[in-house]
Amino acid sequence: MKSYDAIFIGAGQSGPFLAARMSEKGMNVALIERKFLGGTCVNAGCMPTKTLVASARAAHVARRGGDYGVKIAGKIEIDMMIVRQRAETVTMNARNGLISWLGSMDTMDVIYGQARFAGPKTVMVNGEMLSAPQIFLNVGARPVIPDFPGIEDIDYLTSTSIIHLDTLPRHLAVIGGSYIGLEFAQMYRRFGAEVTIIERGPKLASREDEDISDAIAQILGAEGIAVHTQADRIAFAKNGDVVAVSTGDGKPVIEASHVLIATGRRPNTDDLGLDAAGVLTDKRGYITVDDRLMTNVEGIFALGDCNGRGAFTHTSYNDFEIAAANLIDGGDRKVSSRIPAYALYIDPPLGRVGMTEKEARASGKNIMVSSRPMSRVGRASERGETMGFMKIVAEVESKRILGAAILGIEGDEAIHGIIDAMNAGTTYPALQWSVPIHPTVSELIPTVLGDLKAV
Repeated sequence: MKSYDAIFIGAGQSGPFLAARMSEKGMNVALIERKFLGGTCVNAGCMPTKTLVASARAAHVARRGGDYGVKIAGKIEIDMMIVRQRAETVTMNARNGLISWLGSMDTMDVIYGQARFAGPKTVMVNGEMLSAPQIFLNVGARPVIPDFPGIEDIDYLTSTSIIHLDTLPRHLAVIGGSYIGLEFAQMYRRFGAEVTIIERGPKLASREDEDISDAIAQILGAEGIAVHTQADRIAFAKNGDVVAVSTGDGKPVIEASHVLIATGRRPNTDDLGLDAAGVLTDKRGYITVDDRLMTNVEGIFALGDCNGRGAFTHTSYNDFEIAAANLIDGGDRKVSSRIPAYALYIDPPLGRVGMTEKEARASGKNIMVSSRPMSRVGRASERGETMGFMKIVAEVESKRILGAAILGIEGDEAIHGIIDAMNAGTTYPALQWSVPIHPTVSELIPTVLGDLKAV
């Protein structure tokens, strides 16, 4: 048996950085990864998909060139092989950077293989037993594949496999109207495919307020994407090179050349031998952790997507920051102190922080709400991209901002002014009297704050 100071299982956006901090402190650590360093973000998530989004936007802007007085002769054509290669290059550059960086550390062993617990302090990998007083799980998540009738008879795509396509689907049916599905739907529509979104629920992006969901549907609809909600009986039937997608009794049947299943993700915790260590999970398979990310077993921690406390690269990285602060720097940081924030990378993007209006109302707080259309933003008008709106929710008594949404051009960047204010505990009157730069998207925020009204 080989002994370490710490063992890391999984190499996503938490484990490698915490392992590196410990290695820099002279601790002997083992980092075990079954596939590729970097986890979902580098290999099948943020980096390749946002590279594809950028290619899709380039095509969209080129087609709109005439609106700006830029004339492009001939039809805009997409070379999907180059699109794919560009995304793969971005991924490989990031992955190779991690390999080089982690491989340079004298007190770190990077081990490729499948790790399983043999006990609370021991794991087996590649036939070798390893032990450590501290073990960190950073194993991520994978796409969920529901048991739809007929799904076993078709060749479907997932968010992992679709990024490797080097041909353009004639008609892409996207099953699932949440964040991943929406991004791929718009992306492939801009590449030139016919696209249909099929969602089991009553609206797209179900966690958002009704007005946000409606605006998202309008944005996608304006680009020719068909949307079918309340598809309560999804089923598939293979008919030659066509997949017939049923959406429910008396509802349309969609004939697609390709099907993307984008119905959520599940944690990669079912093959770790957690029972051997006594580590508990919830009914969905997420590892149960406390406010400092430790499991029910002393010395075993769960970081990133597998703990169910956040499903984003930035929350995973923040898990590393919390663990490093508490275990290395003598701090006392908690997951519960984190204000949720995220973005949806359709174009224009949605930037979100804190509570939705619906959540704020349900909390029992006395709230104020204000919104303004993006057509009021000078930069949006100048760029000819005025779809969407800003919305801010605040508490009457404390004058604290409870949440905000910016669905519009550069909304994913402009939201950070509100994120920073909320984390700093700044009241909305203080932010209202800031002097923003003109012309920017953020300059409308004080105007929106100035019109907050109790509801």
